[in-house]
Amino acid sequence: MVVANCSFKPVVKHHGVPFLEKKQASLIINKSNKNDIKTILGNPSTISKFDNDVWIYIERKQTQSKIKNLGRMKIFKNDVLVLEINNYGVLKKKEFYNKEDMENIKIAESTTEAGFKRNSFIYDFMSSMRQKINDPLGQRAKKRREISQR
Repeated sequence: MVVANCSFKPVVKHHGVPFLEKKQASLIINKSNKNDIKTILGNPSTISKFDNDVWIYIERKQTQSKIKNLGRMKIFKNDVLVLEINNYGVLKKKEFYNKEDMENIKIAESTTEAGFKRNSFIYDFMSSMRQKINDPLGQRAKKRREISQR
């Protein structure tokens, strides 16, 4: 008698706010406030303080890839929501990025220092998310280190 404890359903690892794209649709610019945002989405993944508060929410789902890739994890959903909240606690701006948007994101340089710092923060954050999509286990960086040590 052979007993197998394997399942044919793929394992899905979820990180962040579930159904982020659907939930963010109920946030209204110039109407929703910090309390509304926390009620709908919970606490943000990241907070940054510039002229206004910038709150970042993430939803990320990974699953095991096909057997030929030896079961490595593959990211199939990677959504990011960037909210800008003014000094009165009201939502001023919201930007939603999905996995495809992150591949094509380009942020223009600003002339003012405060704007440049804000754009730089968002650019760095989005770049790190793009890197995790392209190389979730950090294998490319590891190979580069091994080659440079030779």
